[in-house]
Amino acid sequence: MGEEKYKKPRERMVVEQLERRGIVDERLLAAMRAVPRHLFVPSNIRNRAYCDYPLRIGHQQTISQPYIVALMTQLLELKPEDKVLEVGTGSGYQAAILAQLVDKVYTIERIQELAERARENLAAIGLEKVKVEIGDGTRGLPEEMPFDAIVITAAAPSVPEPLKEQLADGGRLVLPAGGHGGQYLERWTRQGEIISREKLIPVAFVPLIGEYGWPSGMA
Repeated sequence: MGEEKYKKPRERMVVEQLERRGIVDERLLAAMRAVPRHLFVPSNIRNRAYCDYPLRIGHQQTISQPYIVALMTQLLELKPEDKVLEVGTGSGYQAAILAQLVDKVYTIERIQELAERARENLAAIGLEKVKVEIGDGTRGLPEEMPFDAIVITAAAPSVPEPLKEQLADGGRLVLPAGGHGGQYLERWTRQGEIISREKLIPVAFVPLIGEYGWPSGMA
């Protein structure tokens, strides 16, 4: 009965927040319907899990609003055989969506408590295949490169150089770029040695902290 009460809000989220705003990837819409978002937010705010805004998850971090999660995922143009890297695991929700769409998902979180919580959340819904790493996400995972798609879920001043290097030929990278004064969602695509940029919509994310991001004082 407890899980049943979230089915209608989740369906309403998909129809009103996603389909009506241009999310058209049917596999992605099915993933958003399948993943129980309420399990990825603190228990005291689960009644707001399917609302159209970000929610705090502790450690000055947030889980992005459903539309932004879906939009960033759709921009990756994922194929089932793709290998994907996420930078900024948070509670694990974005990784859970990615894992519905591809077989190989790696995600990095700098805050140990959040990483451990994300592992528990993912295991609770049977997604042990997602590899959760603890460390500086701005350095990527060179031992697992190249990645067909990379998604950065915190705002960087620009694309961290190691992540550009770890992007496969034909690969797509999506991130919010900018500081506290304003950010834009960007998509970068590699074709051989050329990486092109598309500047999309204004967004608001917490800062990406790390060697190739912002200093820890911005957190």
